[in-house]
Amino acid sequence: MKELAGRLAAVDPDAGAAVAVIAYFDRLAEARAGLEALVRGAAVLAGCAARLADEERRVRLRVEPDGRRKDSEGAPEPGWPCAPLVPGGPPALWLERAGDAGPSVVDAVILERASAAVRSVLDRTRGRAPAPPVDDPALVETVLDADAPLPARLYAARRLGLDTTDPASRFRAVAVADGPPRILTDGLPRGVADGPHGLMADAPQRIVGGSPQQIVVGGPRGIAADGRPAPSAERAGVGPAVAVADLPESWAAARTALRFSSDGGAQEPGGRPVVHSDDLGGVALLAGLVVPGAEPAPDVRAVEAAAADAPWMLRTLHAVASTASLRAAAVEVNVHHSTLQDRLTHAEHLLGWPVRTPQGRFRLHLALTMRQLMRNRSTDQ
Repeated sequence: MKELAGRLAAVDPDAGAAVAVIAYFDRLAEARAGLEALVRGAAVLAGCAARLADEERRVRLRVEPDGRRKDSEGAPEPGWPCAPLVPGGPPALWLERAGDAGPSVVDAVILERASAAVRSVLDRTRGRAPAPPVDDPALVETVLDADAPLPARLYAARRLGLDTTDPASRFRAVAVADGPPRILTDGLPRGVADGPHGLMADAPQRIVGGSPQQIVVGGPRGIAADGRPAPSAERAGVGPAVAVADLPESWAAARTALRFSSDGGAQEPGGRPVVHSDDLGGVALLAGLVVPGAEPAPDVRAVEAAAADAPWMLRTLHAVASTASLRAAAVEVNVHHSTLQDRLTHAEHLLGWPVRTPQGRFRLHLALTMRQLMRNRSTDQ
């Protein structure tokens, strides 16, 4: 090849230089040279700085014509000669040479051979560039299926755009009443403090520019960035933050959390449309003991009987069970303190136990929780 380059140089200098470039990058490829060595070769051969920027694989480096690496965050100039790493792809390798006539023959050969060598290294060391993420409910179900093989779940996660390579990445499964399962990311970029819950919104999206980068697969409406329900939110249960491989466990916890949620209607006052499994603690064990459709416990039957006696009963009992004091409960239901006392006297008569003592309030809270669990079926039942 060196002899051929010398002969061609005597006839056509550009042709000889092009053959020399081909031979140079062939030697680098045979030696399994790294990315910096390849970009350095392009810069030295071209006599100008060269830069590589593969945004999908998060690779950025720049080398001066004297071989020194000197990275830059500045955007490439539109007129610089450039080449993509894959046919039809975006430009990823540039020679920082100004000119409106386009790349010379030698520059074109440098870019072609260098980009091919760079692509080979990236495919070998970092995997092929992922396909654009898709929002496919079947893929979501595969990721959350404990019976699916791990390789199949990881493949489905990658197709959804979830990061399966960073061990720090965390995701939450979301169970939505009368809706398909969803997944949301929980982690923040490195160096940014993590919040307690992720953001959920319609359709897959990425939030960048100072906000946590998150991918949401079919997120339900009405859930704010802090995880609190917005008006007319769907009922949802959110599982704990886990690695991709552990999302089936997060999904199981999300289904349990969904059973503790409430639509806030007349028959379910005072509840939360969105419940995080992280907030349940040991209360989650009740879900395994209370089976929807089974014979209700005596205290649950007592609550149902009391609720049928007066339209204000359920809301008042929920307020007493969920507030810090009876005065706070009176404010919650918007009645005078004396009116609340009268209501509770009537309620205690119907229930058969006092609700103004710590033990009685705990018993009332437990009965209301069991009633909620019996009303809400698990998503897999």
